[in-house]
Amino acid sequence: MADMLVNLLRLPELPPVRTQMEAQGIQLRRALPPDKFRVVDWVREHSGISAAGECDVCFAHAPVSCFIATRGARIIGYACYNATAPDFFGPTRVLEEEQGRGVGRALLLAGLWGLREQGYVYAVIGGVGPVAFYEKCVGAALIPDSTPGIYMDFLGGMHEK
Repeated sequence: MADMLVNLLRLPELPPVRTQMEAQGIQLRRALPPDKFRVVDWVREHSGISAAGECDVCFAHAPVSCFIATRGARIIGYACYNATAPDFFGPTRVLEEEQGRGVGRALLLAGLWGLREQGYVYAVIGGVGPVAFYEKCVGAALIPDSTPGIYMDFLGGMHEK
């Protein structure tokens, strides 16, 4: 899977997206250290052990570089950044039954704004699956010759869960 590049200076504004989420009863927020084991366990269950390892690293950053979407106390999605490498977005996932409501886009924008607030001008979305989603949401472009990229040598391989 290829990597994509995003111009962080052209991101859509985040406040209207937060408002759209709140109107659906969804809270979008940065995970907190007390959330760590719940979030990492959820990521392991829904995205696999490698993504859980990446997510775990995010809790070592200040501020935590993982955003979560919740309905009440129930996690429905997450997005990490600065996990495997600086200036990288991912991993991310939204529960299937919650897809199509803008949750993935909201999490993507929250993570990319987190990178922009750190001073980055461009970001890499690593090992993407849904290319059209990233093109549509943030104008991301495929990076030529980026497969297999940074994930070529990890123990689980690209398709483990």
